[in-house]
Amino acid sequence: MAMVVTRSIQFRVNRAKKAIGAGSTVFLAIILFIFSAKVFAGAPRVAGGAPTLPAGTVLYLRLQSAVSSKTSQPGQPINASLARELEVNGGTALPFGATLAGTLEKCDPSAAPEQRADILLEFNQLAIPGEGNFSVEGRVTGVSNARESYLADGTVVGVLASEAYAPMLGGVFQKVGQINPTINSQIQKQRVGQVNTEIEFPPGTDFQFTLTQPLALKRFVASAGPRELPAKLSDSVAGVLANAPQRATSRNNKPGDPINLVFIGTAQEIEQAFHQAGWTEPKAKNPQSIWKTMQAVLNNDGYDAAPVSELFLFGRKEDLAFEKVLDTFNKRHHLRLWQTPTPAPDGRPIWLAAATHDMGIDYSSGSHATDPNLDDERAQVDADLWLGGGVQAAQPIAPPNPLSSGTTATGGEWHTDGNLDVIDVKP
Repeated sequence: MAMVVTRSIQFRVNRAKKAIGAGSTVFLAIILFIFSAKVFAGAPRVAGGAPTLPAGTVLYLRLQSAVSSKTSQPGQPINASLARELEVNGGTALPFGATLAGTLEKCDPSAAPEQRADILLEFNQLAIPGEGNFSVEGRVTGVSNARESYLADGTVVGVLASEAYAPMLGGVFQKVGQINPTINSQIQKQRVGQVNTEIEFPPGTDFQFTLTQPLALKRFVASAGPRELPAKLSDSVAGVLANAPQRATSRNNKPGDPINLVFIGTAQEIEQAFHQAGWTEPKAKNPQSIWKTMQAVLNNDGYDAAPVSELFLFGRKEDLAFEKVLDTFNKRHHLRLWQTPTPAPDGRPIWLAAATHDMGIDYSSGSHATDPNLDDERAQVDADLWLGGGVQAAQPIAPPNPLSSGTTATGGEWHTDGNLDVIDVKP
């Protein structure tokens, strides 16, 4: 989420005005001159320059229409919007609202069990609001939470049915079905072993697009992200963080996921913000949700209500949890929230949250393996909620004694810059 230097200065300007009074104009000017010199000594002022994005720059994009290896046609137009603002040297180079356009260059279905489906998304036009259009060259280098793989030219390659667990266990299912017709009926009804090998990317699918040639832009632009928090709210959150735990714990009291987000809002407001952003709520563990999870694992498919393991803060398990998946159980964005004892100045609850990105299965621990870059997942949550329309203000804040690295309760490594992003959701 873009938080440019100039916004940070304005935030401190407002604080300074309160501290010294409106009449001390000269004194204030001197303070701001000194502060600005210190800021720009570490982060050069670039607002008047023209940024050039080098080859290798990654753009986080979001599909605006469905793409399917089964139903789409080569040559059809495709469009995507910027899913995260891009900052360069402290300034916003690409804002929310920027879009890319192109064509579906390749689209082959899986016509035989041993043939993989494939698609090739080609984008060549970038449009920035108020700045015009730019030619762009690049390729798809990843699709968030997808089971598919990628070739060097950006072609997305599908999976084979034989790579899922269900076909590997086909003989077992067949024998069980022969012994018990009732179980055989359920296996057929629940489509166990019926693996979808087509590539199906719905609207809202997130993916990464890497520039293969430099992209020269006209100028830096204003961030289209949320405004900063009001001073009273920021102070209130800082007070909560002064004595709050920094990590959740497992049931057996092992250190778990670090806290990397703070929310202000009622449970209903937070639920609405995540639903608008395309996130879902996990089911409680029960026979039905466990079976659906097993079915997703066996068929190499997604399950957007899969239960999450319990983590504890303030002596209790999470109060709320949300997740975002695509087409595999192995990968998902997810986070847990705990309500703190201290409310915000307007009486709404303040929540601490731990967000992580499941990247695969860690067979040694029997749980998901997580992306060690916690800051990337924090940025994902920020951008998703803002694009979903559920955020009225947001701001990073550094807690006392910020964390930098460690391991999860299951042994996975993580690292972070130590900041927590505070998100004030819309009532």
